[in-house]
Amino acid sequence: MFPWDRAQAGHGGNGYAGDPACEGLCAHYEIEVSCAAKPDPAIGYVIDIKRADAAVRNVAVPRIQRAMTSDARTSPAMLMREIGLELSRELDRAGTPIGERVRWFLSPTYSVEVSMKSEPNTITPVLVRQRFDFAASHRLHVPSLSDEENQRLFGKCNHPSGHGHNYQIEPCVEWRGGERDAGFDLAAFERLVKRIIIDRFDHKHLNLDTREFASHGGVNPTVENIARVFFGLLSPELAAWSKHASLRSITVWETDRTSATFPA
Repeated sequence: MFPWDRAQAGHGGNGYAGDPACEGLCAHYEIEVSCAAKPDPAIGYVIDIKRADAAVRNVAVPRIQRAMTSDARTSPAMLMREIGLELSRELDRAGTPIGERVRWFLSPTYSVEVSMKSEPNTITPVLVRQRFDFAASHRLHVPSLSDEENQRLFGKCNHPSGHGHNYQIEPCVEWRGGERDAGFDLAAFERLVKRIIIDRFDHKHLNLDTREFASHGGVNPTVENIARVFFGLLSPELAAWSKHASLRSITVWETDRTSATFPA
């Protein structure tokens, strides 16, 4: 939470929403820390959550605040590497390496993540995720099966006119740029996804309007197949766009409860 006044820390009453409370014009970030180790046999803790919280407040928050006040155009991916290394040291002071991963949500849809298990003299990959949405309709139908078999398998999703979804997709990009390279260009990446995926499938009937999911010659537009097709379309374009980036996976949400990730 920014502006961040240490004197006010601990005075807020809403632990879920951050501490201190938001006053005036503030930015609200979320930092997610993953730790792994054998639980203490006596007390059952892997780590006292207060210790993890203190590590974030003592290391990550001031580091982000300094970057915001000195150069607000600092690359979050570059900064995340430094934060991951410093957090790892802070968490490991007790002698047991427990820090696994740290993920920084700069917005509800955009995040950067690094491993805290970095190898010496190597460039730590950064996982960059951004979420997008599009609307499309589809019909679940396998031409080689009878109408009765399709109805039994897919139920109302086999309706001849199809049905629609407000899809969400989240590519996960592994970025490996070094100190001499420009940071990850989120705006350019968003334009790439728009051109390759969104413009191609938004407000389309997938079975009727796209080659990939055509009733004859395409694949059945299940959420699993959509994730696989989108990965195949975006992966080579991403590699051509940046020598430092590769597509780790892509997740597609058909509803808020149904999603598929490819590769798993």
